[in-house]
Amino acid sequence: MAHPAPRDPAPTGFAGGLTQAKSLAASLPELLVEARRVALTVAAGWHGRRQAGTGETFWQFRPFTAGESSTRVDWRRSARDEQLYVREREWDAAHTLWLWADLSASMRYRSKLSAVTKRDRAVVLMLAIGDLLARSGERIGLPGYLKPTAHRQATERVAATLPLIAETTGFPQPQPIRRFSDVIVFGDFLDPFEDVAAQLQQIAASGARGHLVQILDPSEETFPYLGRTEFHDPESGDRLTTGRAESWRDAYRAELSAHRDALRDLTRRIGWSFLVHHTDRPAAEPLLALHARLNGAGNAGGVRIADAGGRP
Repeated sequence: MAHPAPRDPAPTGFAGGLTQAKSLAASLPELLVEARRVALTVAAGWHGRRQAGTGETFWQFRPFTAGESSTRVDWRRSARDEQLYVREREWDAAHTLWLWADLSASMRYRSKLSAVTKRDRAVVLMLAIGDLLARSGERIGLPGYLKPTAHRQATERVAATLPLIAETTGFPQPQPIRRFSDVIVFGDFLDPFEDVAAQLQQIAASGARGHLVQILDPSEETFPYLGRTEFHDPESGDRLTTGRAESWRDAYRAELSAHRDALRDLTRRIGWSFLVHHTDRPAAEPLLALHARLNGAGNAGGVRIADAGGRP
């Protein structure tokens, strides 16, 4: 998507890719801290897939129920109170979740209406959801770059790998993605619909369940521009100047609405979920929405098409 021209055009080619990788690497410590803060904000309402079952990890103590075998009693814990307790272990069925973010040039856009770029918000959301999933014992990975792992430091490993994909666009390669796994993709998805659909359907063919989080700057939603404005396409470098930008507003909004409706229809058909987030809204909002989708809330198929960004 074209944006009002930045003061300093983004570098292109190999040198530009190296510059962006270094820029992302430099900002990762701060973004990781922000991701952990956001994750802690929603952790109280995050229950993951944890439940009692057969596993090796301690989950909780619960009161002994009459009729249970006495061999299940934890006598050391019970000795502290005048009540018998049973030690429950966590159900050991870690799930594989693939995380991905479009970190291409268009994601580096930020207008005056937002405090963060789309890229930084995508990284924060990806690391935050990764942190929450890792706490729940899930295996998380980056397709083609990082094999799924349930390690407690999985989020740090994801963060350390991100500079390698600093200039990637669109969707991940589908080869490592398998059936019964989940894929969470963060991006603006503003490329031509045919291109987005082709990449999305390649991944869906693997049988994995997916979740798209469209991240937009508020200006991309409202098109607030007036008068003479120069628009710059950060992907191709093309520039276009208009004398009355406001005269394009209605047509632009109609085009964006049609593009989003097509994305919603496509994700609905293939059984994926779709939500929209705007960078002027709290990052916790899409995390809570993703939690509902990952746990199958909304309907029997686990898919609920909605906008978590606070706008229709």
